[in-house]
Amino acid sequence: MQLLKDLAVNFLNLANAMSLYILFGLLLAGLLKELLPKDFITKHLGKSSIGSVIKATLLGIPMPVCSCSVIPLAKSLQKEGASPGAVQSFLISTPITGVDSILATYSFFGWIFALFRVATSIVIAISAGILQNILYKEPKLRVNLSPKVANLNSKNITFTSNSCNSSCCNTTAKKDSFSIKRVFTYAFNTLFSDIAKSLFIGLVVGALFTTFLPKELLNQVSQNLILSYLLVIAISMPLYVCATSSLPIGAALLLSGMSVGSVFLFLSAGPATNSVTISVVKSMYGKKAMAIYIGVIAIMSMFFAYLLDSFYPSLEVANSISHNQGYGAINYVSTAIMLLLMLYYWRKK
Repeated sequence: MQLLKDLAVNFLNLANAMSLYILFGLLLAGLLKELLPKDFITKHLGKSSIGSVIKATLLGIPMPVCSCSVIPLAKSLQKEGASPGAVQSFLISTPITGVDSILATYSFFGWIFALFRVATSIVIAISAGILQNILYKEPKLRVNLSPKVANLNSKNITFTSNSCNSSCCNTTAKKDSFSIKRVFTYAFNTLFSDIAKSLFIGLVVGALFTTFLPKELLNQVSQNLILSYLLVIAISMPLYVCATSSLPIGAALLLSGMSVGSVFLFLSAGPATNSVTISVVKSMYGKKAMAIYIGVIAIMSMFFAYLLDSFYPSLEVANSISHNQGYGAINYVSTAIMLLLMLYYWRKK
């Protein structure tokens, strides 16, 4: 009974930590959809090229968007025609390299660690995006034609239609004036309905992992570098840890005896992945793309963690490591809105 209570509390805490950022991200995605030119994403990020991946990575760097706010933005990029590699490089770079996160990292760990974190996140994002574009293949649409239809001479066929009133039917149509209604419709109808199921699954998985994680393992493996890396990866990847709010946790890990590389690994792999993001990547591109996404982040983050431990083994950390986990009324209201939207789309489908 106590475990069920803990599970419910962890689910609520996870939802409270994410809901405000999810709703903010949805709104931001709606605004970007309304403000950007119609062909912006397709023109700059649509090609499966190195250039599109680099552009997506750089696009995400200045955005003060957290690990969960980036999900609806990534979904929006996909819908606008961005390549799989561009979407996933954006998913990796954005939550780690936001302006707020960079400044907060500097305040905790100094400028060398902060710059290292930014530079490596860019390398990881670009590498994952390029590999994704090389290995990912769009599913082909099969059209079965009857023998009669197949033998028709296409020159004698004329298609006419006056029923299309959508702007997508006219590629030369000018963009309408700004509409707040379209912003909310795109954000909380089109986008949220697409991610509602995977978002809920991710919340449940994250709550389960938080509830049953054996916390005693930290003390047992902190002396073994490889084991500490594997443990940090196992802990940070499924859990939701925001790039900025994870910094006090990283500082606490460092003070508890974990290596500098292990702390970097937590701050690198954690914000770029969580059970929700992983679930959304799987729903958008499938298991293979999800495996590439997780694998590149894990392997490259461990590699850079090892480099950091080899050449920068000691690190001073600020004394301010308190992490307030209390949630205000705005968090609970945001959670209620998010869960009600989930229930609405669940029943609608």
